[in-house]
Amino acid sequence: MSGSTTITATDNRQSILIVVGSVFLLSVSDAIIKATSPDTSMWQLYVIRSVLACAILLALVVHMRGAAQLRPLSPLWVVIRSLLLSLMWIAFYGALPFISLTIAALAIYTTPLFIALFAALSLKEDVTLRKWLAIGLGFVGVLITLAPSTEEFNTYALLPVLAAILYALAVVVTKGKCADEDPMLLALAMNAALLVIGVLGSLVVMQTGPHFPSNEGWRFLIGGWSTMGQADWWIMIVLAVLMVLVSIGIAKAYQIGETSIIGAFDYTYLIFAIAWGALLFNEMLNGRTATGLVLILLSGFLALKKPAGEL
Repeated sequence: MSGSTTITATDNRQSILIVVGSVFLLSVSDAIIKATSPDTSMWQLYVIRSVLACAILLALVVHMRGAAQLRPLSPLWVVIRSLLLSLMWIAFYGALPFISLTIAALAIYTTPLFIALFAALSLKEDVTLRKWLAIGLGFVGVLITLAPSTEEFNTYALLPVLAAILYALAVVVTKGKCADEDPMLLALAMNAALLVIGVLGSLVVMQTGPHFPSNEGWRFLIGGWSTMGQADWWIMIVLAVLMVLVSIGIAKAYQIGETSIIGAFDYTYLIFAIAWGALLFNEMLNGRTATGLVLILLSGFLALKKPAGEL
């Protein structure tokens, strides 16, 4: 399917199912990473998880498509997309040790605003006034949650917002330049980029340390590799499988569906992330965060609700 092909209601429904399942698995992965971040290094995570994920994806591509199909149709755009997503993961995961999973999830959900903006500018998608109002409402909800004008504001909460911008750019590239690429190949390229970045980050840490700071957050960002037991390897395997499923699912959803609609259904990640935050990390919603959440969810419903007479 090319970026200019007419998108049907069936395409959107299929994409919605894929993206909801994908963000649920993503929320599971993020919760595991936050829980294990005090005991590992982000660069160690990238290297080991990406090696495992690349092995799985390479086997799938060769088995289902053949070795001749390993070359993408547009190598430059696939590389650009992979770098954007890799930097997005660095920004998001870099914030997790310093802020709650709930706040990180709410902060990154400025994403639909940027998706709609970039899609309107580059893909010429029809983003109606109703959708802009809905996205604006969600953005206000995020601002209320982050409380940038209060003493409670945590500058690390800006990292998920940066991640949102990078993710939105990757979505537009996926839709506009990589619509005909095999989703498994896109997933393989992204994990290969994460592997390269993980190796480079590990080498930098090795040359400058390695560091073993007492602060758990900084330990995750600049700490050296830690010894892994059998349980740690099983966690890495689970994370690799989740990454394979998520990266294929997200790529496929944005290839076949309307970006602003699929972006709105990405909001379901909030529900899953908040649930994990409460169950695993005892992160209870306060009044301000709850208000922001309500506005964000309302914006999602408003963006998806079709006016009378609209097909």
